[in-house]
Amino acid sequence: MRGVLVTVEGVEGSGKTTQCVRLAEHLRRSQRQVVHTSEPDGTPLGIAIRSLFEHEGSPPTSLTQTFLFMAARQQHVAEIIRPALARGAVVLSDRYTDATVAYQGYGLGMDLQTIRDLNALATGGLLPDLTLVLDIEPAAGMRRIGGRRLDAFERMDLAFHQRVREGYLEMARAEKNRVVVLRADQAPDALSAEIARAVDERLDRLDR
Repeated sequence: MRGVLVTVEGVEGSGKTTQCVRLAEHLRRSQRQVVHTSEPDGTPLGIAIRSLFEHEGSPPTSLTQTFLFMAARQQHVAEIIRPALARGAVVLSDRYTDATVAYQGYGLGMDLQTIRDLNALATGGLLPDLTLVLDIEPAAGMRRIGGRRLDAFERMDLAFHQRVREGYLEMARAEKNRVVVLRADQAPDALSAEIARAVDERLDRLDR
């Protein structure tokens, strides 16, 4: 059985973390070998890179952010994703290449083609077999997470998060065969069922 890469994307508060855990459990019940990971903190290097965004002082520029996330991504692909795919696993990643396009590109104004070129270099051209975008109005997503300590990106203004959302939706319009958009403002169980159905259908197609 070939390995499969499934990525889950969305704005802050879309429920990605919860739904990734549920999806991993669903796939394991189906006797799939699953590797559940995340970006940028899927490796020790990635964890260290994430911590750089919380330092006091001037925040990294959009280009610096892009380079940092690409470094974390290259390590993630080399250390976690490609070996798991070689073993025939379903790799489930909470964020991947689209996140940098959405956040640093649409959100912060970095040149989109530059990000795509750097993504291709960092991943060796490894694209997801399926990407799920959990879509929610940014204001609603921010209300969901308002009670916790926010990270550097969660503290960005609402206009930034709206641009990120539009970026995800634009990517979905451009890549309909890869990207599936699901409403994240529905009941968690209903969303989990939709996610499981979308992933099962794609896996069945790839297994043929």
